[in-house]
Amino acid sequence: MKVSAKPAEVKLPTLAFKLDQQTLQAFEGETILKAAQRHGVDIPHLCHKDGLRADGNCRACVVEIKGERTLAPSCCRTVTAGMEVQANSERAVKSRKMVLELLLSDMPAVGHKWNDANASTGSVGQHGELSAWASRMGVTVRPELQALRRAQPATDLSHPAMAVNLDACIQCTRCVRACREVQVNDVIGYAHRGAQSQIVFDLNDAMGDSSCVACGECVQACPTGALMPKTQMGSQALDKTVDSVCPFCGVGCLLTYKVKNNKIISVDGRDGPANQSRLCVKGRFGFDYVHHPHRLTTPLIRRADVPKDMAVTRDPADWASVFREATWDEALDLAGATLKGLRDTHGRKALAGFGSAKGSNEEAYLFQKLVRTGFGSNNVDHCTRLCHASSVAALLEGIGSGAVSNQVNDVDHAELILVIGSNTAGNHPVAATWMKNAAKRGLKIVTADPRGTDLDKHAWRKLQFKADTDVALINAMIHTIIEEGLADAAFISARVSNFEALRDSVRAFSPQAMAPVCGVPAAAIREVARAYARAKAAMIFWGMGVSQHVHGTDNVRSLMALCLVAGQIGKPGSGLHPLRGQNNVQGASDAGLIPMMFPNYQRVDDSAAHQWFEDFWGMTLDDQPGYTVVEIMHKALAPESDPHKVRGMYIMGENPAMSDPDLNQARRALASLSHLVVQDIFMTETAWLADVVLPAGAWPEKTGTVSNTDRMLQLGRQAIDPPGDARPDLWIIQQIAHRMGLTWNYPGENCGVALVYEEMRQTMHTAIGGISWERLQREGSVTYPCLNADDPGLATVFTDHFPTPDGRAHLVPTTLTLAAEKPDAAYPLVLITGRQLEHWHTGSMTRRSAVLDALEPVATASVNAGELARLGLTAGAMVTLRSRRGTLDVQLRRDDGTPDGTVFMPFAYREAAANLLTHAALDPFAKIPEFKYCAVCITPVS
Repeated sequence: MKVSAKPAEVKLPTLAFKLDQQTLQAFEGETILKAAQRHGVDIPHLCHKDGLRADGNCRACVVEIKGERTLAPSCCRTVTAGMEVQANSERAVKSRKMVLELLLSDMPAVGHKWNDANASTGSVGQHGELSAWASRMGVTVRPELQALRRAQPATDLSHPAMAVNLDACIQCTRCVRACREVQVNDVIGYAHRGAQSQIVFDLNDAMGDSSCVACGECVQACPTGALMPKTQMGSQALDKTVDSVCPFCGVGCLLTYKVKNNKIISVDGRDGPANQSRLCVKGRFGFDYVHHPHRLTTPLIRRADVPKDMAVTRDPADWASVFREATWDEALDLAGATLKGLRDTHGRKALAGFGSAKGSNEEAYLFQKLVRTGFGSNNVDHCTRLCHASSVAALLEGIGSGAVSNQVNDVDHAELILVIGSNTAGNHPVAATWMKNAAKRGLKIVTADPRGTDLDKHAWRKLQFKADTDVALINAMIHTIIEEGLADAAFISARVSNFEALRDSVRAFSPQAMAPVCGVPAAAIREVARAYARAKAAMIFWGMGVSQHVHGTDNVRSLMALCLVAGQIGKPGSGLHPLRGQNNVQGASDAGLIPMMFPNYQRVDDSAAHQWFEDFWGMTLDDQPGYTVVEIMHKALAPESDPHKVRGMYIMGENPAMSDPDLNQARRALASLSHLVVQDIFMTETAWLADVVLPAGAWPEKTGTVSNTDRMLQLGRQAIDPPGDARPDLWIIQQIAHRMGLTWNYPGENCGVALVYEEMRQTMHTAIGGISWERLQREGSVTYPCLNADDPGLATVFTDHFPTPDGRAHLVPTTLTLAAEKPDAAYPLVLITGRQLEHWHTGSMTRRSAVLDALEPVATASVNAGELARLGLTAGAMVTLRSRRGTLDVQLRRDDGTPDGTVFMPFAYREAAANLLTHAALDPFAKIPEFKYCAVCITPVS
């Protein structure tokens, strides 16, 4: 990727003041507390927490200021030039001790024991920060004060994840501010007055009955243990804490594992660039899956007396009915020899591999290298094909880069954002907090989706369009901008090509003509188009509601055209941002885990790139693009006469028997393989169809890098050991490679991860050339492109040119293409599949998390109240959902955000796998399946 000049470093103005007779410098607008901390002076504080608005209500941080009669709270008093502050005067210290004693006297003598590691001061204390500060200041509670302790409500244990003990509450309001101002959920409030004041959830509901989304921000904010994870109740001192990065969605939240006895007890958000200490329900409470009894702990080989069948929803604990235990050498020898035999007998196209966006960049790099050099073809892919392949195809074609132009938190510099085809609050909750916070400061949010989303309540305008009509809506906006003279003519002239063809193509897409097509009034289309074009800076965010269509590439082409015509790219607060799904789908694609690209998006059929990699790897390589995910399934079912029939596969950390479209066909394809090697942490639905199963380490059990949706390269560190004889993926890949005849050698800690990274870095020097392994260990997170060791990385790209041959963006006109399958009398409803807040992807991890599965334990299909009435059914009824490809039984749920004639269903439930119903029609450019539109019918369960 070509980049622009590094931005100049911003230096904040300073002013001089005195602190305890020392002359120091404070930044303009800095509080006394923050200035003191920067200069190594600790001032007790309880209601203050970094990232929260200063409140000044606890008075534990008071200081004395010369010339002022009353003591001042240092957490909310800003420094002024010449100010003289006494932080440790006799008067200030006495006042602080009195506050701490009074608060401590009202604590329960026995109750919650807040884990010592939560005390920000680092001292031991039953009540976290409060007792830690009291201990440091030598505060003890007089008996006469303890006798006055107020009675408080009983502990509230109604929530699956969190315990509420208001007996330990000091009414600092950190939880209120965290909920209201950081996560913008507005669940926690303050009720009553005086001595009766207390924290409440909604209208004084029990926490488990409230509208709480279980982000746990309040738990991390609480200084006493009044709110705490249930897993920490009564816990003692930790063995260690380990900094890492979240393995769920693509936001890339940094976090800290709290570990005792090789077990993750709880998780805290860390102050990373993508999350600033925030987490969602999965990132905070979803890690107990690593300790689940279903974990694979020894290699398995299919029993000779058990042929493959379609029974992929067996009891995972009953693996012995299908497999037998084996040693690592036995399992690896069988896997390697059989795959090698298929290659040598039937040719290099006979093998294929699915890597994983759940693993590290190093694993992705090494896996694609194995397929290309060991298997001998480019038949390698991963779940990017099922999520944003169309986005990458369109972006590479149009602007020369498949990554985002701006980071999520750049909404702080935007006047307007368009969020289309994304339930951001459900799928990227922490990213949504940036948007919601910016909306409170005046950002205009426009949501556009066939379904209602949680972000709608924060939106300036909501465009609920008919499913399958994305291009109609977007092109009508482009039409408005061009016809009303709002296009950025200077930007188009200097930096865009093919504008005339686009202008001519959208003449037929007037808002009046498209309103009946897309279901959005013409006036609303015009209003939003004008606001977008006139904004000083505007961003477009989109999710898989845009990309997972047979016209997904056209959808993104139109969005890109909208952006370019308005000149809304290449500056802060503007640009294009496909919200990446998996935690490392960006990085895995960067590392070459796709069939048509080497690492760094160098085409395999480009002669120069092909020659470079042949020289670099010292191997003869295939110069033709390989097959994609669904194409590989088709080739597995190809007749024996097909010279490209796929006969053997190696699948690492993917679950195509749940994630692929038309699952009956996908499962038949997997079962038909002569040899299937599956490497995973659980007996997934795919693993039941394997010949060899290799037990791998989960994310907290290994070290490696991942790349988030913001183009941040981040380091994950091993926190615990794998169970039993499970091994790291990086080790397993190398063992398979050796048995395929490759002579790799990556010595060192963590299976040579540093050496693998440095090799990968050489293949991606124009993206991550300035990010060494040592730098990652030191900094933890670095934005790319980053070209040298002093480069902080570019958060905003394309400021003066695009990484295309001529430096210009290329507009591609689009037409209105319809879904491959439309509703009819037999199948009158449209099925939209997707994710939900509590579960991730195929559920193999989150369904094994006690908290997450307790919050959403049952597969549901959502329809609105009108559809329920037409069906003559009520919410909670069990129904059969049927398409032309399969059937399943599921519970109905009412959701009035789901439009008429539509049903929404998550695909995380093995007992009701939504992809049994979807079809395998593909976008012709990106080969992505159409998960967002197929015809179904609903009938009561007989």
